[in-house]
This record gives sequence, C-alpha cells and structure tokens, in this order.
Amino acid sequence: MEWIGGRLYPATPERTVSPEKRSALGKKEPLSGAFFWLSAFYFIYCARPEDWIHILSYIPLAKITAIFAMLSLFVNFGKTPRRFKDLPKEASYLLVLIVLLFASAFLSPVWKGGAFFGTIDFAKVYIAWIMTFLLITTLPRLRRIIFIQAVSVAIISFVAIVKGHSIPRLNGVIGGIYSNPNDLAFAIVLSLPFCLAFFVASKSTFRKSAWCLGMLAMATALFLTASRAGFIDLVIAGAVCLWHFGVKGKRLYLIAGALLVGVVLLPVAGKTLEKRFSAISSDALGSQLEERARGSYEERKILINKSIDAMLHYPILGVGVGNFVVYSEIWKTVHVSYLQVGAEGGIAVLILYLLFFRRGFVNVNFLRRSHADAEAKLFAGALHSSLVGFVVGACFAPEAYQYFPYFAVCYTSVLVAMVKERQPSTVPAVTLSASQRRLAQFYGRSRALNPAR
Repeated sequence: MEWIGGRLYPATPERTVSPEKRSALGKKEPLSGAFFWLSAFYFIYCARPEDWIHILSYIPLAKITAIFAMLSLFVNFGKTPRRFKDLPKEASYLLVLIVLLFASAFLSPVWKGGAFFGTIDFAKVYIAWIMTFLLITTLPRLRRIIFIQAVSVAIISFVAIVKGHSIPRLNGVIGGIYSNPNDLAFAIVLSLPFCLAFFVASKSTFRKSAWCLGMLAMATALFLTASRAGFIDLVIAGAVCLWHFGVKGKRLYLIAGALLVGVVLLPVAGKTLEKRFSAISSDALGSQLEERARGSYEERKILINKSIDAMLHYPILGVGVGNFVVYSEIWKTVHVSYLQVGAEGGIAVLILYLLFFRRGFVNVNFLRRSHADAEAKLFAGALHSSLVGFVVGACFAPEAYQYFPYFAVCYTSVLVAMVKERQPSTVPAVTLSASQRRLAQFYGRSRALNPAR
C-alpha cells in the first residue's frame, strides 16, 4: 500500500505511481531553483556565449551559474528525491579517477602546478555529474537538459559558419572548447543524435523544420572543419543513429535524407576535407594544404609512440594532466584519448576511464530491454549513437577532458534510475496509521475473496 496525495494506493504494478504522477497529485517538483541554475550552467558550458559575444568574456558566467547551483543544492541538502547512496557505479569510477589524477599532479615528474590546476578544471565535471543525477528525476527535466546541449551546439555551428566562412577549417572562430576544428567536429558528432531524436519526437512542422535547419548547419560546419577524425566519427555514429531511428523505427526517409545531405555537402563544403584525406596516402603533394595534412599525419604517429613511452616509464600515475605536451618535446598532445589518459594519469586511471564509459553502454542495454516508455527509448537510442561516436572519436582526437561524453553517460544513468524508480519493488515503504492499516487489510481481504474487483 502507498499513501500519496491524500489517497491510499495498492503497490501493484498497474497502480504504481510515477514521479510525474506524484508531482501532479499535488507535490511541487523538488529543487526547482537548483535545477534552474544547473540548466544555466549547461547552457553556458555548451553554448559558450562569452567566446563569441566578447562583452560577456569579462563576466565569469560558468563560475557564477555553478556556484549558485551548488548553493541551492546545499541549502536543500537531504531534500532531493535521490541520495548519495543511490549514486551508480560510474559515479564512483569517476570520483576515484579524479582522486588519482590529483595524486598524479602532486607526484608529477614534469610540472606539478600545471597538472594540479588542469585536474581542478576537469574535476568540475564530477560536480556537474552529481548535481545532474540528483536533480533530474523526471523525463521533462532530462529532456530540457539534452535540449540545451543540442540547441547550443546547433547555434555554435551557425555562428561558426557565419563568422568563419572565409577562415580555413573554422580554426579559432569560436573560442574555448570549440576553438580547435577537431574539437568542434567532435562536439557536433556527439550532439547530432540528440537533434535527430527531437526531430523525430516533434509533432510540429515548424519545429521539425527548425531541427532540420540546425542539423544541416551542424553537418556543414563539420565538413568545413575538414576534420578527418570528425568525418569518420560522423559516418560510424550516423550509421548507428540511422539504424535506431531509420531502420528499427521504420523511418526510411531519414536514411534517404542523410544520403542526400552527404551527396550535396561533400562537393560544396568538403573540398578541403577531401584533400586532407588524399594527403595521407599521396606521395606527390601538390599544395601547401596537402603538405600540412601529410605532416600532421606523420606527427601524430610520433606522438602515439611518445605516449606509449610515457606509459612505460610512468605506468602508475603518469606525467600529470596536460603535461604530455611538455613530455612529448614537440608541444603537442597525442590524438588518441585513451593514450592521452594513460600517459597523463597512468594505467589505473586508464582502466577506470574505460570502466566508466563501459557503464554507459551497460545502461543503454538495460534501457533497451526495460519497459521504459517510447520517449525514454528514443533518447536511449540517441545516447547509444552518441556514445559510439565518442568511442570512435576518442581513437582519433584528444578529448579525454571534454565534458560532453561524461554528460552522455550521466544521461544514461538518470534514465536507468527513473526506470527503476517506476518499478513496484522500488516504491518506498510508507508508515501507515492504525486506521490506514485496517483499511489496507480490508482491501486485501476483499481482493482475495473477489479477485476481479
């Protein structure tokens, strides 16, 4: 039996009350103020307005929103529907990983100070991760956060195209996490599946058109970055995404539309990308661009060997976050996230890193087998595509400390928690008064005598 909104409900599968229903029965959604500031933090991190609106660069927007979100959560500590004891394994993996990175910084053989401050910058993702898990207890809230990420990257793509149409590879057009063309391409690939999910879920023609325009801008910006890793990542993650939404979802028009966009964009915006791919195997380099692309390819092979050397010499704690650029002696980082983590954090950190992202796939598999509603499964497909995009992209890009893939795992954890909270076995026990117990006993006897009631 369960006492909700002034009424007594039997704890049977057909009468289990969802968190959304609980809210509708008269209880206000918890910690709305903290969630507002968390949403603001996601917008500031994903849209980076201070990087393309210069007047905002004087205001520490990310720090302000993060501080207010943490203060709101602290003031309401203990009132969240979930507790710290409810945190999943992946949260523990991430925490231990960060602790080991701090130890690596203190014992770094290269530069202790730089590694320490680099670890502090990365450790903020854990705070955002925990707050997201504790505060997002309903599907509308999760949808809002994913919407912020998807729209923000679409806006960034528009701005990059407008401001950098004449700048090679959109290099430095947007500052911060989008300043490098490969980083921009990586963020686009990880966010495109969410845009497609919103497109499929939308019933409004205007909204569908807006999402189409946003996805077209994102694909155009990716081609303009001429990122070889981004393009490979797009092809593989896009194939997974079309499998979920096009083949399994029986929306074959999505496959036709994706092929049409690729055929149109490749000759229009992909000429630089084509030249960079041809430079890998070409012996006769005809242009300066091809020579730079070939040089980049050879340089990356050297960096891979250097990172393996760092792991062999410092296998326990590595050289410290951000210190591989010094250790490499050519002031470049290795373009493989797994090697980047192993060289800078050690083998134990690399194992935790792999275990953390493995949990994302475990969560997705759980969601696909569960009795989650259609919208939850729709986002589960988008998250699976985004995680595949990360796993592939991490083989070609130094994205170990970018927040987007950690957010994706958090979204899967939140979805799994919501599905489990809807199961009858997870409904918390309610202390009933004597009269309520008598009513429950009477209800049970009535059901036994007349099962059809």
